[in-house]
Amino acid sequence: MLRKRIDRFHCCEKYYNKSINKDALMKTRMFVALLVLLCVFSSTLIADVSDKDITKALVKNLTHPYLFFTEDEKESLLERIKSDPESNDILLKEIAEAERMLFLPIEMMPPVPSKLSHYLNDNSYAQYLGKNIERAFHLAFVYQMTGEQKYAEKAYEFADAVAELPSWVHTSYEKFFIIYTRVWPWNVSDDQVNFTFNHRAGSYTREMAMVYDWLYPALNKRQRDRIRGGLIENAITRVRGNYEYHWWASAYRCNWCGVCNSGLGVAALALLTEDPHLTDVVAESYNRIGRMFDEIGEDGGWQEGCGYWSYGVSTSMFFADTLKRLTDGKYNLFKHQKIASNTVNCPLYNFIPPNKTVDFDDSGNGLVGYTYLYNKLAEETGSKEAAWYRNLFGQGESIYDLLWPRSDVTPGLPEQASHHFSTIDWAVLRSDFTDTENVFLACKAGFHDDPHHGHLDCGHFMLHWRGEAFISEPLKSGYDIRYFQEERWDYPHASSIGHNVLLVNGEKQIPAKLKDQPWKEGIGGKILEFRPDKDIDYVVMDPTNAYPGEELKGWRRHFILDKPNVTVILDEVKSKRGAEIETRFHSQIRQIVKSGYMLLDGDKGDMALIPLSEDGFTFREGKHSHLALSVSDKFKFGPYCGTVVNAGSEDTVIATIILPVEDENEAEAITASAKESFDTKGNYSLSFTKSGDTFFYEFKNTKNGLVMR
Repeated sequence: MLRKRIDRFHCCEKYYNKSINKDALMKTRMFVALLVLLCVFSSTLIADVSDKDITKALVKNLTHPYLFFTEDEKESLLERIKSDPESNDILLKEIAEAERMLFLPIEMMPPVPSKLSHYLNDNSYAQYLGKNIERAFHLAFVYQMTGEQKYAEKAYEFADAVAELPSWVHTSYEKFFIIYTRVWPWNVSDDQVNFTFNHRAGSYTREMAMVYDWLYPALNKRQRDRIRGGLIENAITRVRGNYEYHWWASAYRCNWCGVCNSGLGVAALALLTEDPHLTDVVAESYNRIGRMFDEIGEDGGWQEGCGYWSYGVSTSMFFADTLKRLTDGKYNLFKHQKIASNTVNCPLYNFIPPNKTVDFDDSGNGLVGYTYLYNKLAEETGSKEAAWYRNLFGQGESIYDLLWPRSDVTPGLPEQASHHFSTIDWAVLRSDFTDTENVFLACKAGFHDDPHHGHLDCGHFMLHWRGEAFISEPLKSGYDIRYFQEERWDYPHASSIGHNVLLVNGEKQIPAKLKDQPWKEGIGGKILEFRPDKDIDYVVMDPTNAYPGEELKGWRRHFILDKPNVTVILDEVKSKRGAEIETRFHSQIRQIVKSGYMLLDGDKGDMALIPLSEDGFTFREGKHSHLALSVSDKFKFGPYCGTVVNAGSEDTVIATIILPVEDENEAEAITASAKESFDTKGNYSLSFTKSGDTFFYEFKNTKNGLVMR
């Protein structure tokens, strides 16, 4: 693991060699050395453990239930629920649902798994499996809360139907001909041929383990062994001793690692009364989830995106909590440095008011995670930010909110609202966390070494104002049968053609990994400077190495947020004379091309997008077409507009101003006032006037390119 990190840092150093002077290179090398030392240090914070370590640390004389509460603790749990209106409402709802479930028939004949479930949208097998587990889970909990045997008996009937199934794996991930050609994530060999356990199975396993724990006192030995046998056959023995044959087991930058290992770990802990030797599975889960947490950035970044951060972390919390309880806190993943020190940086800084999230990569754009996740993180770490983010959701609604209720931590926000996720090179520029009247701007560089959920979007950005996405992610769609294969790079959703980046003579960005091909190091770009300030935030990045280098020879992109709501983007492009440089802009609102500017026509206000270039420009309107490989998917168009400049020399500068306007008259006046110039030393300046105020920006010419003064 450490060796791979050092290689990654050396790759960064190699990248910088091309563009920085000797003094800067020496500083970079010192920084690399410091990071390596930090890796060595951090690797000792959550050291690997053995099955013997776990066995020695476990509390003695375990008696079910014990995973999330014991019989002795149940009384205080019920008292807390009774005294808290939010918790009491949840329990009343659970009891009402359980009463209804008592009358549901048990279907013992599951649907036949579809070989083409992704294409046919046939999730009937997965739905059958998931619903039966969910019903058993809810009924088992209500049995524990009420002590009424009828709920336990019905819960067992649903659990029995689940244990009868030959597999708990979603069919889309089980079929060799579908998943074998997938491009595997970082730290995973291409030589993957075994697909007998997946993230869905991990979640199912965890809940079946909780069913086993909660129903245990109400069942006879045969019934216990029925559920236990399902856990062993469909989870434990599929992985135990075979971790090297499961791609997710070492995919430490992938959410699957946490989901699968957490499910297995909770199951092993639940079975300890009958199978005490399963401490080796517990140790594997602890070690591998710890390594996944290692890959969270020093400042909270998660390369897969916020939605997958929440999925991987939230599922891991179940194992973390159970193991902490059963070892009296000796093995406590909540104390991992990346969880304790930047608990919710990923969702917090990517939050877009009033209720959205940066949706770079495959993530969605709503609030991420669950109320109980932030309840637990706030309680375990004391994070005021976790408590603040939790309050965005309103009332809790699940059993997990009863197990992990709201904390007493006082909600709060950091003083600085802008943030640079330096590990993955995303940056967020903003005035504050809550005011929708202020522009929110997010941009990204980073390496193209996430073939699982990453996009070819180095240099991409988005801009929100008044709750609307004026510059946005492209057309999005669900995952189809080819999306995780090499064809994903042709989908507008993942390709650079569908992002707000540059194309020189149509040259697209490239991935660092293809199936059965070696990794290409250094594909992507870096944020070279992040300069937050009370009045102006500034970022400069270099996405050059995201391209093959045949048409685009160099690209530096500057982002300025002149707070609260003026954005300036400056692109320095190196190419052949006469090359066509297209800068693309996607939006979720109407794009209307006018003379000299583009009107972004929102429902709650308008913005103007005003380009400037010494070589002149034209607007080009276009649209992406998409029809997913799914029998029921509908054809979609994704419109966009680009500014096109024909390079008059090998060095081209293109400025783009984006700002709110009252109407078209104001937009025209600002456009007419916009001016740019170079002095004899190559320094660049840009100015325009809005509402009687003049905005002026200067950039000094250096040997590496322009830098804002």
